[in-house]
Amino acid sequence: MISNTPHDPPRGRGHTHQGDQAIGQRLRIAEDLCRRRGTRLTPIRRLILETLLRRPTSLKAYDLLEAIRDAQPGAAPPTVYRALDFLTEQGLIHRLDAINAWTACSDAGGEPHDLLVVCTRCGAVAELSDPGLSAQLAACVARSGYALAGHETELRALCADCQAAERA
Repeated sequence: MISNTPHDPPRGRGHTHQGDQAIGQRLRIAEDLCRRRGTRLTPIRRLILETLLRRPTSLKAYDLLEAIRDAQPGAAPPTVYRALDFLTEQGLIHRLDAINAWTACSDAGGEPHDLLVVCTRCGAVAELSDPGLSAQLAACVARSGYALAGHETELRALCADCQAAERA
């Protein structure tokens, strides 16, 4: 069965109080996960996670650095990259190789997903789960003498909005 868990409704565009509450809850979940794992969601890590949670699409590292400049004027690329590495290791964000960007995980602390569909035009991401398809993919890869290096497979695609724009 495929379950689609795309990002929340567009973040960063006219946030409602409910949107802020949802982001606050996701940040509390992240802090709790880190605490249970013996790690810490430092202020810079929290800021980067919150910034990604508020975005409707993914962000490249330097765009993320620019987005946090007001709150962290002294932030430098190494600081951002270290925070991104930490958040990725904790499963709170995804590194999107297809577009060299990062996005918040929509279900951190929830059900795992195994497929990331990335719009190569706008950076939108859908998180899907189809264990049967993933098992078939792993078996196909194994027949070639390789083994999958991770539990997520990234697919490059165009979202519905970008498909419509391309047709217009």
